[in-house]
Amino acid sequence: MAKHTPSDPSEAPSAGLFLRNVILKALLLLVILNLGFAKIDPLQELGQISLYNGLFPGRLRLPFGEDFEESYNISILQLDAMFASHKISAGSKPEDEFRVLLLGDSSVWGFLLGPDQTLSAAFNAKGYMTANDKRLRFYNLGYPTMSVLKDLLLLDFAQRYKPDLVLWFITLESLPAQKQLASPLVQYNLEPVQILINRFHLGLDPNDERFVHRTFWKQTLVGQRRQLADLLRLQLLGVMWAATGIDHDVPSSYEPPQVEISDDVTFQDFQPGELSTEDLAFDVLEAGNILMEEIPVVIINVPILLASGENNPIRYNSYYPRWAYDEYRDMLGVEAAERGWTYLDLWDAVPSQMFTDSAIHYSPKGVEQVVGRLRETILRVANQVP
Repeated sequence: MAKHTPSDPSEAPSAGLFLRNVILKALLLLVILNLGFAKIDPLQELGQISLYNGLFPGRLRLPFGEDFEESYNISILQLDAMFASHKISAGSKPEDEFRVLLLGDSSVWGFLLGPDQTLSAAFNAKGYMTANDKRLRFYNLGYPTMSVLKDLLLLDFAQRYKPDLVLWFITLESLPAQKQLASPLVQYNLEPVQILINRFHLGLDPNDERFVHRTFWKQTLVGQRRQLADLLRLQLLGVMWAATGIDHDVPSSYEPPQVEISDDVTFQDFQPGELSTEDLAFDVLEAGNILMEEIPVVIINVPILLASGENNPIRYNSYYPRWAYDEYRDMLGVEAAERGWTYLDLWDAVPSQMFTDSAIHYSPKGVEQVVGRLRETILRVANQVP
């Protein structure tokens, strides 16, 4: 029997060389994956993949949350994913449905309210019908930042869901031109916002430095790892949303809004007499009306807290000095009349005891006050739609 002769050790790859080859191949694969991901840029398509409205019920408001362990919700800035998780994406629009969209800030989204206590939920509970027997169905597209440009962005995306009526809730704090690009939702959706700015010739800079530009690196797998993780986390949170119906942690107690307010007369950077129509984004409201063409838009000035402290003659609340808010209401009324907007002013519709933690957030009883004031206008406008 022939003896086995060991091969020359110098001819066999060492363990170190083998490890080096493995690492190099892994790095090469990682580079290829990142380059391929950046080239394909599939984040938009991935956002459209959702377990909501299928395995899980659709959410009743757009995803927003700062503590997903308590609220079973998370802030997502990708429009496709936001809407894919929402009830509005649950199949085709029924033939007997008159679809109403609600736009606005955290007061419409429903801060310190459960999903069944918001304006949209209260409207749906009324069971309104049009004269031709269509059921009015209200969808909450409010989002907790104050910018009417952010609302226009959401409205532009929501056109695909075939709305019949839009209720656009605004306040002075959401209208200063200098604030329109401050919302993260606007900043992270550069391309659709630039299209809106250019299409409607808005008085905003489409190249503003606050926009988040998607460089090639940010389009890679590594560069978008946070967004991918958030997309996955939103789907996983659907388990607890389906089990509990909780999408917002409402504490048992909170700090009430300030009643004793300062004597500061400034609003933003404006002194009395300095605020003009050019300083407010009325052109964004006009763009929303043009965007919807034949679909009616009702612009609603939301209720605010009327504080009763010693500086009440100077300020209505912590947000607004009287001079600024009064001038805003006057300007908005003139703009609405000249441009032919359907406009309703509800600035004092909610008693001060019905506000919760701020001058624009109100309780379920406050919600009922607003719903009651809007009922006649909504039904009148809805019955005028062919």
